[in-house]
Amino acid sequence: MEIYLDANATTPVLPQARAAALAVMADAYGNPSSIHGSGLKARALLDEARAAARQVLEVPSGQLLFTSGATEGIQTAVLSALTALRQRRESGDSSPMQLLYGATEHKAVPEALKHWNAVLGLHLPVTAIPVGIDGRHDLAWLRTQAPSAGLVCTMAANNETGVVSDLDGIADALRGSPALWLVDGVQALGKLALQPVERGIDYAPFSGHKLYAPKGVGMLYVREGAPFTPLLAGGGQEGALRAGTENMAGIAALGAVLRALQDGSSFANAATMAAHRSQLEAALRDAFAGLVFNAPPALCLPTTLNFSVPGLSAKLLLDLFDAAGLRVSGGSACSASKAQPSYVLEAMGLPAWQTAAAVRMSFGAADSAEMIAEACQRIRACGAALRANCLVEAPEDTAHGAAPLLTRFVVDGACCYLLADAASQRCVVVDPLPELVGRLAQWLRCRGFTLAAVLDTHSHGDHASSAAELRAAVPAALQAAGAVDALGWPQGATQIDLGAYRLSRLALPGHTADSTAYLLHEGAQLQLALVGDTVLPGALGRSDFAQSAPLAYADSLRLLAETVGPQTLLLPGHDYDHRFACTLAVEAAAQPLLAGVLQGQLDAAAFAAAKAALEQDLAPTAYQTMACGARVEAATPAACVELPAARAQALQQAGSAALLVDVREPYEQQLGQAPGMDEGASSQAVPLSGLLNALPQWLALPADTPVVFYCRSGNRSAQAAHALRRLGHHQAFSVAGGLALWPERAPASVSAVFQEQIVDRF
Repeated sequence: MEIYLDANATTPVLPQARAAALAVMADAYGNPSSIHGSGLKARALLDEARAAARQVLEVPSGQLLFTSGATEGIQTAVLSALTALRQRRESGDSSPMQLLYGATEHKAVPEALKHWNAVLGLHLPVTAIPVGIDGRHDLAWLRTQAPSAGLVCTMAANNETGVVSDLDGIADALRGSPALWLVDGVQALGKLALQPVERGIDYAPFSGHKLYAPKGVGMLYVREGAPFTPLLAGGGQEGALRAGTENMAGIAALGAVLRALQDGSSFANAATMAAHRSQLEAALRDAFAGLVFNAPPALCLPTTLNFSVPGLSAKLLLDLFDAAGLRVSGGSACSASKAQPSYVLEAMGLPAWQTAAAVRMSFGAADSAEMIAEACQRIRACGAALRANCLVEAPEDTAHGAAPLLTRFVVDGACCYLLADAASQRCVVVDPLPELVGRLAQWLRCRGFTLAAVLDTHSHGDHASSAAELRAAVPAALQAAGAVDALGWPQGATQIDLGAYRLSRLALPGHTADSTAYLLHEGAQLQLALVGDTVLPGALGRSDFAQSAPLAYADSLRLLAETVGPQTLLLPGHDYDHRFACTLAVEAAAQPLLAGVLQGQLDAAAFAAAKAALEQDLAPTAYQTMACGARVEAATPAACVELPAARAQALQQAGSAALLVDVREPYEQQLGQAPGMDEGASSQAVPLSGLLNALPQWLALPADTPVVFYCRSGNRSAQAAHALRRLGHHQAFSVAGGLALWPERAPASVSAVFQEQIVDRF
């Protein structure tokens, strides 16, 4: 059972609201503009809903029109205010006018201001009202700007942090100002007394789906006498304020919610919601040591908690909560390439780690005490899962799973590797990154492994090595003694022993003069090579740094080929496209320059010259970091790897040879498993961070064996499938949509023909 704790994003529809909407669609489906009996019934429903809204909002006067939601209401209010400002200007008013909005406003507000400011040709200054570290508006600043303001936009309560604005203070700061005042009331509806009339609010938009009504219905309050310009003109509906036939099903549902607010039968009171919040706060503090709430609880809605945990990213926490069936949201927006810090928390002046790692947990007034209790239990289980997997401090008697041989960490395309031998309890870190120092040190303290070495594959051009920082963070008792060279290799050593494994090194000057590969052997067998940026998936490391040795690069590539052969897995120092590993055979087929060197067609000088031409004016990566290699792989569209969840489940239960692989991290796997994943086809749990451990096994499978990866959403499993295909196993798939779309019941059967279609289709 999922527990929904993202009520600030949207809410389920209240049963009474569903019933009201269905009744309208089934019986009272008339057009409220019609004058026959069906239309009059619809008109009566419309009037009843509006009357309920006036009572809840305490607005006996002014206009109250139904809209499609808050975004439309904001657009209408901004258009109305700016049209009035233009009329003032056209009438000869030359006084300065600026448009002000809270720095933490929902993006709908500043975007509407910019849009209509440009469309109406006003080109007025648009300025953010600063906020303090508590998230509240700087009233002293506002007071000084109010005389020159034309429109001021503030939220009643912030959707991300839950901070409640000091509306009385804002009203006082605007006293005597010519400015119109828009208050976004979305998060206030049903939680706060907005008092629009008493406070002199000119416009207040609301959205139904934030309070148990369906999506697509909302309201806009307009103070009596406030300027108004319809956003939609047409048939004169809503008293000619908003054209278009009314959404009667949505309005009826919203009316039912508003009546439920009035009678108190469905929603918790303020004291109960505060008690629920306290329970969740306590569970979070129990689960996550050092947790920080990003806004003062006393100033927040009782239904919203925004927090960050030192050392844990927002993505990690979201994956963790989702595995436990807790639906929460990140406190930041995401772009295609990386998570962006929360602009709300940045505006509050919070430290960068908090703004980038924030998580929002929000519940609704209709949520039961039983649901909150279950949520608290699961939150504490999340903390236990992190402790069991050494991501946070844990008591000495905590049981930990076996450490994998190889763990990969990636930060903005840069790769760091942890090689660990469980039998000898010795480990090596290769290419440490500053962002990972705390996590790696925590892992070492938790497991008690000896840190045999901290190695760099080369002197880095895009960041400083954090080897010294990592060593300083690890207790001396957990470190091997002895002097090391500039890259961290123990002086005088020919190899580093890790139980049955050993590391040797191979000098490969080119990318930098000190570029080195580390070769991992088990007995006499070479397992893999960590090659830094000498060979990257789809690229070769750039050699235009001051510390590069471009004329030595070609000979280094030939030496690497002689030493490791064409099929040994090569682990790169950077992986911008989630390829995980490569081989010289795969890269030679994709990269003409590499093939030319290995086939003897290019000498060192010709190779260096061709490579220098590629590296001119290299653009930054998608992460806005320095590109450490020029891509030379032909740009071919990626093959489709997605397999619909129903087909994946049918394939599994049909007893086929398919291998299902869960690539979620161990702390996620500990908290939840897909229904039926342990039935039928064989299955494995191989976290994405440990994917490299299983690649050789999968590459050795018969060519027609489907390997079907799955994760929470389908993103990580798609990475695994693409990586395996690129390395040569073409029957690799990803469950589309991940566990979120995994069907509750599998189809009854699947034919052999259908199985063949699954294999042959891709």
